[in-house]
Amino acid sequence: MKGAYTNPRFFLAMTVMLAMAAALVQAQGTRVGFYARTCPRAESIVRSTVQSRFRSNPNIAPGLLRMHFHDCFVQGCDASILIDGPNTEKTAPPNRLLRGYEVIDDAKTQLEAACPGVVSCADILALAARDSVFLTRGINWAVPTGRRDGRVSLASDTTILPGFRESIDSQKQKFAAFGLNTQDLVALVGGHTIGTSACQLFSYRLYNFTNGGPDPTINPAFVPQLQALCPQNGDGSRRIDLDTGSGNRFDTSFFANLRNGRGILESDQKLWTDPSTRTFVQRFLGERGSRPLNFNVEFARSMVKMSNIDVKTGTNGEIRRVCSAIN
Repeated sequence: MKGAYTNPRFFLAMTVMLAMAAALVQAQGTRVGFYARTCPRAESIVRSTVQSRFRSNPNIAPGLLRMHFHDCFVQGCDASILIDGPNTEKTAPPNRLLRGYEVIDDAKTQLEAACPGVVSCADILALAARDSVFLTRGINWAVPTGRRDGRVSLASDTTILPGFRESIDSQKQKFAAFGLNTQDLVALVGGHTIGTSACQLFSYRLYNFTNGGPDPTINPAFVPQLQALCPQNGDGSRRIDLDTGSGNRFDTSFFANLRNGRGILESDQKLWTDPSTRTFVQRFLGERGSRPLNFNVEFARSMVKMSNIDVKTGTNGEIRRVCSAIN
C-alpha cells in the first residue's frame, strides 16, 4: 500500500475523485472549506483533539468511524446519535458498545471557545471519522462541511442499521435506500479493517451453528483460535479484532481474511460467500483476472457519499452548543 502514495497516478485519481465529490456535495449544501472564514481553525482543532485522544487510547479511532456511520443511517448525518436521554439512539443496542463520545465533546468544547455557535456537532463527527482513518494509516481526504444538527433521536429508528447476521440482499436494500450501491457497501464495511467486536456478537458461529458444529464458512483451522478467545458460556463482552492480525491498521487485510474464511462477523463473511459482493472484495485485493480498485480511494469516495445522507443545511437544523443536549 505504501507505494500507492508515491505514484503520480494515485494523486491524479485523488484529484479527480475530490473534484467529483466537490461537485456532488455543493449541490446538497455542503462544501469543502465551509468554515474557512467563520472558523478557520475548525478542522485543525478537531484533528488535534482526535490525535491527542488517539495517543492515549487507539480504540477511539474505529469507534468514531462507526459512530459516524451509525449516525448517518438514522435521521441522516445530523449528530442525533450524540444526544443523551432515555430511548435515544445512543441507548439502542447497536450503539451501546460505541466508543469515542468524549472525543466529540472535547472537540466541541474547544470549538465553542474559539468560534461560539459556528461549528456543528455533525461536522465534528464527519471530520473525526476522517481523522480516525488517517491516524490508522489510511487515506486523508477532503471532508465537505456545512451540516447542521438535528433534534430528533429515537432508539426505535436504529432498526434500519444493518445487523451482524444480515443477508447481503438485505444489506444492499438498506444501502440502496440512501443512494449507496454495492461497491459502496463493500467499501464501507471494509472499515472493519480497524476495530474490534464483542464475543457476544459472533460466538454463536463457533458452537452448534449447523449440525452441532461451527459455521462452515469459517476456515476450520481458524475455529480453535476463535473458540480459545471466546469460549462457550465465556465472557461475552470480551473484544477481539475484526481484522485478525491487522486490527489497528487501515488496510486491505480485512478483505484477505474474508477470502481465507477468517471473517469475524457473519455479515462480513457473507461479502465473500455472496457472488455480487465477492467481485468487489477481489477487486480491492487486486486479484488476478479482476479490474483492481484502490480501496483507500474508493473508501474515501464512499464516505463522502455517505456523509451527505439527508444532511441539514442552511436554515434547517441548528448548531448545538453541547453535542449531547438539544438547545
